[in-house]
Amino acid sequence: MKNGMIKRVGVIGGGQLAWMMADAAAKLGVELVVQTPAATDPAVAIAAGKILAPVDDTAATAQLATQCDVITFENEFVDLKALSSLESQGICFRPSTHALFPLLDKYHQRCYLKDLGLPTPKFSSFPTPHTPHPTPHTPLVLKTRRHGYDGQGTFILKNQAELQATVERLQTVPLLLEEFVPFERELAAIAARSVTGEIAIYPIVETQQEKQVCRRVFAPATVSQEVVEQAEAIVRTLLDRLQVVGVFGIELFLTPEGKVLVNEIAPRVHNSGHFTLDACETSQFEQHLRAVCGLPLGSPAMHTSAAVMVNLLGYEHSTSDYQTKRQQLAAIPQAQVHWYGKTESRPGRKLGHVTVLLDEPGKKQHDSAIAIAQTVEAIWYG
Repeated sequence: MKNGMIKRVGVIGGGQLAWMMADAAAKLGVELVVQTPAATDPAVAIAAGKILAPVDDTAATAQLATQCDVITFENEFVDLKALSSLESQGICFRPSTHALFPLLDKYHQRCYLKDLGLPTPKFSSFPTPHTPHPTPHTPLVLKTRRHGYDGQGTFILKNQAELQATVERLQTVPLLLEEFVPFERELAAIAARSVTGEIAIYPIVETQQEKQVCRRVFAPATVSQEVVEQAEAIVRTLLDRLQVVGVFGIELFLTPEGKVLVNEIAPRVHNSGHFTLDACETSQFEQHLRAVCGLPLGSPAMHTSAAVMVNLLGYEHSTSDYQTKRQQLAAIPQAQVHWYGKTESRPGRKLGHVTVLLDEPGKKQHDSAIAIAQTVEAIWYG
């Protein structure tokens, strides 16, 4: 680091989230160095340097630190205690390990939110199947406390038999038990906090999931100002108390009574913020690099009235690049196709996404967004 200027950012993880930082890095005059297990991971192709090692390989992270000015995260499957030791030796992580400690274990995350007075579903830790436990009401949600994402490690259970079978299958894996929230809609907030404490919040969005995997994002969400204010208050409390530096994604439930609950927190750029690449003055990826590099945050405002983002998920085992379908998607008016360059497709794998910008007002806008999402999925899934 020369004259206090950050020129090289290390990224732990080399998937599509790191890959989508490339244009922002070039714009800001920053180089990326990634720590990722495989040379075929998307971000390897755009990085100025790479260390091929698992993201929880702390020796590799120490090596990464010698090649960059600051280290950030594309995913959270890391050995946080070991990274904390590196941080105590002077290695700069943004967000800090202190900010991440309450979040990576989902039970600890729930407890932290409760301590802050932030609204969450009712929850408890869950014993192993070899110890007695109370019989909870169903339906309910069972989650693995670490390493779950895109629906993996999340189980919506309808009765006691499903609960018992799932617990027995997971054996001694630490678990979190939650009430099932009969939400009206799922929402998400993408927000950044700078080294000086400045906070920028993007428009609150609606997300639609299938099998606990995000399929569609509608920006902005068609909700009341009161709901927006509830969501933004949660964001500000969380980011300020954690002293976050960087972008966080916060998944939310909106109940039929109009109350906003925190579902989960992702301490990084997030799938629900991909629309910002095409629809906002500053993308979440540029915003994240601005924060970790100590630069002023950019405007999170949308430069279009609305946008819809649709994930392109794998639906078969294949090595196809789906060129014909991608051309059809690109022909949709005001559509941008982002293809992650992954070499293999498998059911549920995120291969790319499509964002379509909209200009219609009010109810017509929402109807158009739904119709466009259906068109994209008809082309993609056939």
